[in-house]
Amino acid sequence: MKLGILKTDAVRPEWVPEFGEYPDMFVALLGQLDPELEFAVYDVEEGQYPADIDEVDAYLITGSKSSVYEDRAWIARLMDFVRELHRRRKKLVGICFGHQLIAQALGGRTEKSARGWGVGLHTHRFVHLPAWHDQGEAEFAVLVSHQDQVVENADGAEVLASSEFCENAVTRIDDHMLSFQGHPEFVPEYSREIMGYRREQLGEQTYAAGLASLAREPESERIGRWILAFLRA
Repeated sequence: MKLGILKTDAVRPEWVPEFGEYPDMFVALLGQLDPELEFAVYDVEEGQYPADIDEVDAYLITGSKSSVYEDRAWIARLMDFVRELHRRRKKLVGICFGHQLIAQALGGRTEKSARGWGVGLHTHRFVHLPAWHDQGEAEFAVLVSHQDQVVENADGAEVLASSEFCENAVTRIDDHMLSFQGHPEFVPEYSREIMGYRREQLGEQTYAAGLASLAREPESERIGRWILAFLRA
């Protein structure tokens, strides 16, 4: 299987030597779980797209500091691409910004949440367990970093998992689109760096709670296995 990663942001230069760019994080997570998985990276922020939509088997949209409702040409083009993937029923996974963009492109709505920033480790719970789930515990811990939230889901979307902070934490559209508000590709050290960088924006209470949450480990590999099982199904 070949996965096309649609890159929608760049990691701060001083963090790249330790953590890599966002596609590198997904390659590290998914590649270790399936060494035969191939990857292609398209920097859609810079206008890079496949010459043929079928040159890869599936796609994944990364997170971004941008907001999906911003009036930017590259975001509008990416929404058009998502609509074409949907029309062709091509497998697509959305992460954070990607999760929100799928909703925004397909009839839903994303906006800044009145609940403020979600940072650190959050627990989301499945409403019911889809076939690609490991059929274990319904709750899972995932690193998050977002102020925007999906407030209206895409047409035909089903909410699979939620929390008190984020009602639309995991959604799917039929069997070809799956999206997560959380960041399974993040490691705790990267989450800590981001929170430190945004400390003033977050406020001391949110920042302190986010740091304290890192005492627990995220279930990144578990989520990675779900993503691979979904893509293979």
